[in-house]
Amino acid sequence: EENGHQNKRLKSNADEEDAEDQNKKSPKRKIVLLMAYSGKGYHGMQRNVGSSQFKTIEDDLVSALVQSGCIPENHGEDMKKMSFQRCARTDKGVSAAGQIVSLKVRLIDDILEKINNHLPSHIRILGLKRVTGGFNSKNKCDARTYSYMLPTFAFAHKDHDVQEELYRLDTETLERVNKLLACYKGTHNFHNFTSQKGPRDPSAKRYIMEMYCGEPFVRENMEFAVIKVKGQSFMMHQIRKMIGLVIAIVKGYAPESIMERSWGEEKVDVPKAPGLGLVLEKVHFEKYNRRFGNDGLHEPLEWTEEEEKIAVFKEQYIYPTIINTEREEKSMANWLNTLPIHDFNSSAVEMQTNNKNSKKSSDLEGSDGCGDDSD
Repeated sequence: EENGHQNKRLKSNADEEDAEDQNKKSPKRKIVLLMAYSGKGYHGMQRNVGSSQFKTIEDDLVSALVQSGCIPENHGEDMKKMSFQRCARTDKGVSAAGQIVSLKVRLIDDILEKINNHLPSHIRILGLKRVTGGFNSKNKCDARTYSYMLPTFAFAHKDHDVQEELYRLDTETLERVNKLLACYKGTHNFHNFTSQKGPRDPSAKRYIMEMYCGEPFVRENMEFAVIKVKGQSFMMHQIRKMIGLVIAIVKGYAPESIMERSWGEEKVDVPKAPGLGLVLEKVHFEKYNRRFGNDGLHEPLEWTEEEEKIAVFKEQYIYPTIINTEREEKSMANWLNTLPIHDFNSSAVEMQTNNKNSKKSSDLEGSDGCGDDSD
């Protein structure tokens, strides 16, 4: 009987040693994953633990991490255990070509292939890099670049009868769009471009580095263009409202002076463009790269080798989804029909009463809508 106990003890010790050996072979390390996904049909990026009716990108990602053996099952239930952090919390329906998440995983063999085997084809892990132990993808990110793909008929003037498929953006209108988009550059108070933030909330001030619309191109007989915006960070719905306001001005529903007004303290009703065309293009880690990128231990968080894979994924999954959904569901066309019911002047009347004899008021009306970016 004693021998039997001893054999059992030896066997259990041997099993534990095997498990330890396995963990030694694949120790837990802090890494970042480069992700691309088509967001259609998902309620955004961030997981809502305990709410299974609203499927998110992270639900599928965590499931694949557990199934591939990178993380134990209890880490999937409590994401803090693997120090999980996403760089940007994309909204419902929004896609990404260059999302970054940081987490601790077991570095198993063929890790990317194994994770991707458990993911649907419209979510891919395109790259992996080791990072410092205290790395947090959200806090260490200096800037984010988004793109917004839209049909160009969105910029047709409201008084022109437009056939959507035949509309082509002329150079003059594109120049005007870019002049307005450039107004956003610098630091402004964007409290009117999100919800639940007051004009005195310091977190409503955001810094925009660049914003422009590229040359239009035709896909499936419809003309599209892509707006790019790079900023330190963005609030919920901020980019969609920034674009929505420019569309309202170009179409002739709102005066250019509304831009300046929207950064002031009064409440301005800023329309929110559809989420469909929004894509998280790239996240930037310039400070981290300067400090750790060439220390001999860590790689810089640059993804030049993955650029081709990113481009292929966009062509295969992101652009076709935006184009086909636009054609079938007409999200932009339907949204444009709501612009006439927006009251762009509701608080302008109060402003004019307050500043009746003030020269500032007339200056604002006549300005090109750009603010002073010196702050």
